[in-house]
Amino acid sequence: MKKKNKLLFILGIIGPGLITVNAGNDAGGIATYATVGASYGYKMLWGLLLITFSLAIIQEMNARMAVVTGKGLSDLIRENYGVKWSLFAMCILFIANFGVCVGDFAGIAASLELFGISKYITVPIMAFLVWFVITKGSYEKTEKVFLAFTFVFFTYIITCIKVHPNWNVVMKATITPSLSFTKGYVLTLIGMIGTTITPYMQFYLQSSVVDKGLSVKEYKYEKIDVYLGAIWGDLVSFFIIVCTAVTLYKAGIKIDSAEQAAMALKPLAGNYATILFAAGLFGASVLATMVIPLSTTYAICEAFGFESGLDNSFSEAKTFYGIFTFMILFSAALVLVPKLSLVGIMLITQQIAGILSPVILIFMVLLINNKDIMGKYINNKLQNVIVYLTVAFIIILSLILFVSPIIDKLM
Repeated sequence: MKKKNKLLFILGIIGPGLITVNAGNDAGGIATYATVGASYGYKMLWGLLLITFSLAIIQEMNARMAVVTGKGLSDLIRENYGVKWSLFAMCILFIANFGVCVGDFAGIAASLELFGISKYITVPIMAFLVWFVITKGSYEKTEKVFLAFTFVFFTYIITCIKVHPNWNVVMKATITPSLSFTKGYVLTLIGMIGTTITPYMQFYLQSSVVDKGLSVKEYKYEKIDVYLGAIWGDLVSFFIIVCTAVTLYKAGIKIDSAEQAAMALKPLAGNYATILFAAGLFGASVLATMVIPLSTTYAICEAFGFESGLDNSFSEAKTFYGIFTFMILFSAALVLVPKLSLVGIMLITQQIAGILSPVILIFMVLLINNKDIMGKYINNKLQNVIVYLTVAFIIILSLILFVSPIIDKLM
């Protein structure tokens, strides 16, 4: 194969990995990373570096299972562990992802309200456009739209460069662990892990690789995609943390949402920085409102044997498009309800996702180490060690998250 043709071939494969991780940098993710930087400066950058390695290994496992089996993750769970486990996983996944979708429509509303545009105008319009783009396109066309939205994350890189951080100090903090066992630090670290390695990613990536029709022959190229996706996604997170650390943390400004971060940047870094941050929030939220409902729909349809896939028509996959439409319609409608606590919804659903994440990762490890399923493509020892350590770490931190309020009440 000629070098030019080979490059085009590789570029044709790249997509699922980049889209999956970038959709994770949604409204909730941006708020979390901005809070990390504003509250703790550079002290958690070392954690992000470790998370990137874990994320890359986990995403590669998904891609490998997809090309070897030709099946999505929920499909494999149902076939190997039965309908009851599938029902459990799908119920929790739906609740968690529905809440995240509500949060992302709230992100769309908040980002454009910074420019004086009412949510009662923007949310209905964007909900319709998201629904139209997904339901009226093939997978190939839809993937191009998703990839186009990944370019919006350059706004955070530009914003960060504009505020002129001391890169020597930043790099030193990235490779030097700065541990603290205070409640605030631990809870913030949990939030950073939870928004970087999420259950929806595992389901979406594997389903999209299958939907794209990639086989074992393309496996080595898809690995490039997932590794590039993990690095790029967490690089964006890195720049958000650095940007808010060098501005908000230095000025002692506390925030708990992405729109507050954007507004707080104005007096510190100028109106241009606020516009870039808000534009990034808008683009990230739109991408997530497409990908997260779609990943949920894929997972549920695969788990229960319903026809799925964007290359099917509405009449061929009524359940698939029905679930997607329901999530878009009702999550957008909730954002328009006056005085509803969107922060409360996002908090509860993030906790549910935290419970589900280790369960899904355990399923993945069991499936990928099953020689009857994977043959010679099972995990090596290093991959298993990294995944098990990640699972143990998330479980321990999740226990701390749930136990700490009880301890506070007793004391």
